[in-house]
Amino acid sequence: MAVYIRFSNKDTLVIKAPKKSPLVLRMVVLAFAVVCGVYICSICLSQTSPHTKAKFLDIQVFDRPCNTSSTEQWETPYVHYPKPETYSREECSCNPVRYFAILSTQRSGSGWFETLLNNHTNISSNGEIFSIKDRRSNISSIFKTMDKIYNLDWFSSASKNECSAAVGFKWMLNQGLMEHHEEIVEYFNRKGVSAIFLFRRNLLRRMISVVANSYDKDTRLLNGTHKSHVHSPLEAQILAKYKPTINATLLLPDLKQVEETTAKALEFFKSTRHIVLYYEDVITNHTKLKDVQEFLRLPYGDLKSRQVKIHSGPLSNQVENWDDIQKALKGTSYERFLHADYQI
Repeated sequence: MAVYIRFSNKDTLVIKAPKKSPLVLRMVVLAFAVVCGVYICSICLSQTSPHTKAKFLDIQVFDRPCNTSSTEQWETPYVHYPKPETYSREECSCNPVRYFAILSTQRSGSGWFETLLNNHTNISSNGEIFSIKDRRSNISSIFKTMDKIYNLDWFSSASKNECSAAVGFKWMLNQGLMEHHEEIVEYFNRKGVSAIFLFRRNLLRRMISVVANSYDKDTRLLNGTHKSHVHSPLEAQILAKYKPTINATLLLPDLKQVEETTAKALEFFKSTRHIVLYYEDVITNHTKLKDVQEFLRLPYGDLKSRQVKIHSGPLSNQVENWDDIQKALKGTSYERFLHADYQI
């Protein structure tokens, strides 16, 4: 470093150091900062393993359990809280749902009975689901269909909303029910499905209805349209004009077959929770509808149907060969069908 010496007038020696360059100072500060940065980074890297993985907070969301304190212990297996895959039940997610199936035979009043149930605000009965053969082609197809219905993922004109309190369908005995009865009984008991049996006491009147309905499928009396059920007196009058001829020779074995099939169904499903109803009783005794609602554990409602009965007169006026039928049934256990009837 250079030193400058100057003599003053008073012979005093003054020594001054030259001014340092600002650029040098800046370079020193920068170098210090770089060294510090490298040191800090080296410490951080040395403390971090190359195999270290980022850990995230594992948060699991649990559904709040529904309050079942009001459910009696015996009915717990029959109370469900389904979670549909196609929509959310939202505020109704904790509304309990009962599963049911109407087990019946054709022309036994099941269509009319189902309209009564669907008149209830909280009931969805989805019709004759297994009338389509593909749905009952094997037991796996049957289970898959029922799972969809009871999970509230089945949509039909009878479907209510996410707040349905009872959901089911009607099932004819000749639609795979009897063939797979063991597997279906096990399913009903495992899933908590209640069975509602609906039959006719007067099997002769049912047979007349079956033959007349079969005739209308071919002839289509209502302007070229077949209707199994009608909603106006005029339509009912048109269909009732046809009087079928019953095969008197096959009458007894046919009645016996229906009676035996009904008895087998009751025997097969006796281990399930069930109720047995008869069409004639539901018509003449309106407390039967109250019994059904109590069976499903639902609030009572005054149920109505728009359906109009087709064959409402005396049996003797409903067939072409009444004398032959009388002769065939006289003296048999089925003679009672000639006289037992009901008024609407």
